[in-house]
Amino acid sequence: MSLELLTEYIEKADELFEGEFHLQDIALKIEEDLLPEHVAILLEAFPLEQRLSLWKLFSSEAQQLIFLEMKNESRQMILNALDDDACFPLFDRLDANSLLELTENLSERFIEYAVTQMTAKQKEHFKKSQDYADDEVGRWQSFDEIKVSQKLKVSAAKMLCAQEQPMLTDIIYIIDHQSKLLGGVPINQLLLLDDGKPLAEVMYHETSAINASKNIGEAADEVILSGKAALPIIDDEGCLTGRLDLHSAFKFKEQQADNQIIQAAGLSEEEDLFASVWLSSKNRAIWLGINLITAFLASWFIGLFEATLQQVVALAVLMPVVASMGGISGSQTLTLIIRGLALGQITDANRQSIVKKELKVGAINGILWATVIGFITFYWFENPMLSVTICIAILGNILVASLSGVWVPWILNRLNIDPALSGAVILTTVTDIFGFIAFLGCGTLLLI
Repeated sequence: MSLELLTEYIEKADELFEGEFHLQDIALKIEEDLLPEHVAILLEAFPLEQRLSLWKLFSSEAQQLIFLEMKNESRQMILNALDDDACFPLFDRLDANSLLELTENLSERFIEYAVTQMTAKQKEHFKKSQDYADDEVGRWQSFDEIKVSQKLKVSAAKMLCAQEQPMLTDIIYIIDHQSKLLGGVPINQLLLLDDGKPLAEVMYHETSAINASKNIGEAADEVILSGKAALPIIDDEGCLTGRLDLHSAFKFKEQQADNQIIQAAGLSEEEDLFASVWLSSKNRAIWLGINLITAFLASWFIGLFEATLQQVVALAVLMPVVASMGGISGSQTLTLIIRGLALGQITDANRQSIVKKELKVGAINGILWATVIGFITFYWFENPMLSVTICIAILGNILVASLSGVWVPWILNRLNIDPALSGAVILTTVTDIFGFIAFLGCGTLLLI
């Protein structure tokens, strides 16, 4: 229902800001009707001037929740448009995880203010999280796990469970006097145990745990596949430091997938719809420039066959067909492989099987469409050798495209380069150059 209301508010934008409704009443209704993440989407659908006029009418509590759900660039636009006195309340009483999500592009003065407003416990958590790199799960762990000493009895653990529990809590973790993780007890089983039994006697010793230095992407996959609501996080000494729950794991995977989609177009992953023209132009100009370089590279290879093109003009007419078929075929494989990498489905164990499968798909489609294009070419130009030439080029280019669609993202991923950001540019260059060389090379051999 909230999403339907969000669409209605966006569609009524002109009416809202033209004075047909009282904007203060609308702001209150939006707070009641929409979740903070949906309000963030709503605001980002408006130009900055309208966005600010509505933003100022929300309560301070709502403003903070909405601010946390915005994209980095959208947050920065709000901070730049308001004075510091209006911005500081956005950072009151944040927990460690919320502040960590904001720190990437946040000015030091706001970070320092937020830290001063934290409780002593949250300051400790924030400091502990900063000991880990951005790609390590320890930086993004939550600190709401329920843990009890092995020396206590079941009755003490039951009393703890009777209190309000964090979301997605299904296990109580058992630790020793040094906070080392010893095991756990599922809450649904704990309630059936005798109150007088020591926890050390009833706990499960085989409790899956994630090292805090593990890659956040791999850790998220592990949580999702574990069948549990959360997994504990431990340091190198085996001490319990926090946990990663299903909500956080799925949120990370969704963000990763969204970022890859937007980066595949050469855009900034946090670009606002109404970001400044200069900033948007700068973000996109880099990849347009890279694409221009690769285009000139392909043109240079075409230039090597200038004499052939002068004698057989039909080759120049048909060159876009060869390039287009290779590019489309490669992009299909590329998209599939990038998604598989993002979900952790592709490993060294199954890579060769995927390559063989894609080559078979490429061979079938290559033979099919090479035959179709060959007949069309013969009907058009009435030249059987020209038809043979384009058949060979189409089949070869689709096979190379299928192979490149697997290997390009795989190699980029191993080099810690996001394949969604640069894979399409490299793939297009490979298929264009190979397609032109195959087509014009065969044309030189068979037609001249």
